[in-house]
Amino acid sequence: MSVHTPDWVKNAVFYQIFPDRFARSPRTPHMPGLSFKPWGSPPEEQGFQGGDLYGIVDRLDYLQELGVNAIYLNPIFASASNHRYHTFDYMQIDPLLGGNAALRELLDAAHARHMYVVLDGVFNHASRGFWAFHHILECGGNSPYIDWFTVRGWPLRPYEHDADNPHNYDAWWNIPALPKFNIANEGVRQYLLDVARYWIDFGIDGWRLDVPEEIDDADFWRTFRKTVKEGNPDAYIVGEIWHEAREWLRGDRFDAVMNYVFSRLALGFFGAETLRTEYKPGGYTLVTLDARDLAAGVHHMYSIYSWEVAQAQMNLLDSHDTARTLWTVGDDESALRLCTLFQMTMPGAPCVYYGDEIGMTGATDPFSRGAFPWHDTTEWNQDLLDFFRRTIALRNQHAVLRTGAYATIHADKGVFGFMRTLGNQHAVVLFNSTHEPVSVDVALPANGASAAGYQAVWNSGSYAVQGGALNNVRIPARDAVVLLSDASGMSLPG
Repeated sequence: MSVHTPDWVKNAVFYQIFPDRFARSPRTPHMPGLSFKPWGSPPEEQGFQGGDLYGIVDRLDYLQELGVNAIYLNPIFASASNHRYHTFDYMQIDPLLGGNAALRELLDAAHARHMYVVLDGVFNHASRGFWAFHHILECGGNSPYIDWFTVRGWPLRPYEHDADNPHNYDAWWNIPALPKFNIANEGVRQYLLDVARYWIDFGIDGWRLDVPEEIDDADFWRTFRKTVKEGNPDAYIVGEIWHEAREWLRGDRFDAVMNYVFSRLALGFFGAETLRTEYKPGGYTLVTLDARDLAAGVHHMYSIYSWEVAQAQMNLLDSHDTARTLWTVGDDESALRLCTLFQMTMPGAPCVYYGDEIGMTGATDPFSRGAFPWHDTTEWNQDLLDFFRRTIALRNQHAVLRTGAYATIHADKGVFGFMRTLGNQHAVVLFNSTHEPVSVDVALPANGASAAGYQAVWNSGSYAVQGGALNNVRIPARDAVVLLSDASGMSLPG
């Protein structure tokens, strides 16, 4: 099967936003009498801090200055949880976020800036407040919606249950608050497909799909893809799958997955000295890696997918489901910086989790879901923010770093390097994970060796090609050098 993924994704830098904690806008028309927790309250207190979609609109200047051009939103449909993975109504944007009008304004404002917006689709399970499940709670076996869920006994026990009298319906991970849809029911299938198409027609640019493996029905996902792509052939479909996903990425289901494989490789190499290996994001072990381990892992990661898929993978370091990167690497800011520059120079669409760029930190949920400190910029790491802006600008300025072909060219003694090639343009990217400056000789593939020389656009240096190699390339400690053949344009010192 021919595989094609959206071209805009290959050139995107995503920014993931947890809506309740990103920005609160005074323009949101809340009903009187509402009470939110103070902005900046400890995230472990749970509750609602009042971030909303108008708040995102108000901060688009900030995002554009950061350099991102795509936004991935955690769920925004009506829900009784601050993360909104407990959906009440898939056709209604949560009024606390501003309602449907707020999404309309966000989409229009983002699109006017040539930015894209991807929503989170939670289609495996709903909530106890979801209208069809509530109908069953009220009507029992007489509800016409009885087969939309799998009921195991009566009376239902959605709230009052214990070890001797557990909840008696199928629920995600046996969490009573999350009744699982019966995807075999034709009405359920049609409803979810209608939801997918409705918001595509409304103007969203794609779907991030929550726990798609829980819906073990390939025909459903093939129909989902057909439904979405008929509405917008360039819509992005990315699944939350934490491991290799070959069967999902053959062109008939998803365009990409959240590339947690990438994150584990980056963390394992650049954070090797300080990595919290006792922490297992998503249940997966973090392993420290040397340069050759990283090379082997990267080779395998790219060899199992088509190049179309590789360029569209969502290359993240952390998310709402993990600890923040800075915490995971034991507060080693140099490791975060190296991981980020790695993101911005590798194939695939980088995704920045909100606040990482100013040094927000925290262990896994709920600690990684703090409020963005707009109210106190003294909490911002301004040097780190400047670094993020420059690394993103580096990627945005040079197409070869976005869509160029990839080849590993060096992996030895703490130094890892690769070449990207787009037409006649070549980029050589060399990372030094050690604490001392190094000088290395780098043999180039034949196409890269055909260039006369290379000029640094990250850090400094100019190197002539001699005998098919670049000799004595200087790389600062815990840093990188990015060299372009026949480089032109602005130099971006590291």
